[in-house]
Amino acid sequence: MPVTSVTSDVESLTMTLIADFPVGPERLWSVFTDPRQLERFWGPPGWPATFDTFDFSPGGWAKYHMTSPQGQNAGGTWQFTDIDAPRGFEVVDSFADADGNIIEDLPGSRMTFTFEATPQGSRLTSVSHFASAEALEQIIAMGAVEGSTLALNQLDAVLQDLRDYAQGKGTRIEVLSDQHVRITRLIDGPRELVWRAHTDPDLMRRWMLGPDGWRMTHREVDRREGGKYRIAWEPEPGTEGEAFGFDGEILLIDEPRRMVQTEHMTGTDYPSTVNDLSLYEEDGATLLTLLIAYPDAATRDMVLATGMVDGMEKSFQRLERELVH
Repeated sequence: MPVTSVTSDVESLTMTLIADFPVGPERLWSVFTDPRQLERFWGPPGWPATFDTFDFSPGGWAKYHMTSPQGQNAGGTWQFTDIDAPRGFEVVDSFADADGNIIEDLPGSRMTFTFEATPQGSRLTSVSHFASAEALEQIIAMGAVEGSTLALNQLDAVLQDLRDYAQGKGTRIEVLSDQHVRITRLIDGPRELVWRAHTDPDLMRRWMLGPDGWRMTHREVDRREGGKYRIAWEPEPGTEGEAFGFDGEILLIDEPRRMVQTEHMTGTDYPSTVNDLSLYEEDGATLLTLLIAYPDAATRDMVLATGMVDGMEKSFQRLERELVH
């Protein structure tokens, strides 16, 4: 993981994050100064950012909001106070309301970003300066250490060419915490088609089948926020296994970028998960990212032990073969 340390110092009223990357400082500079690239990592998993304003000039403002799987928004602003390309820049960092106005009751800071070359690539050093020990303690209590670490650890996929990052690696899984797992897969095809493959019931039955020898028997999908869905499968004759299915509710739709839904195994008392699907296209290929929130580590381990990822890889291979090419 890129982040190597996050430390706080009550005497200097600072919080310092250090992260190392296998690319030059100019490449690192470019992702922090382009709002479209910032949106891919500025915000912890499950809270992606959208930059509504980005005036990268001394005195200019950047305004953004992060959206949770349940559709809640948390806003922020940067006012750029110093720019020293490509070595670093400084901002006044503040929390903001839905209209982009600074929330004075929440702790702001003066934040510096410094990019320097290392023998292995480059190092980011981000230092947040607070007005008081109380402000520093409050921001830490709000989860800033964990949130910033999870956010910056998403940068690997942004810094590399998308095909170089994911091509040929198949379906990959990362355990982020006791409750969160991230699954990624590069689909060699446009985002609009990958989106339709996940939302059109007729297309779903052609590829979303898991291992060979299964068929989709039920696909009732109401693709709107608050809509319900139910999907079921059964084994083909000669294939071992028992029929099963999932049902749930659509929590959030941002077509064709993001869809969040609950998932419950039909006919059981197993707890539901929250599945957060996002799609990012670059040069005709789409990076599919699925962030799954489990109720606890035991449920996470039980589900992963079923061979779920292997079944997903079979389905994605089928998607590319039957729908994209």
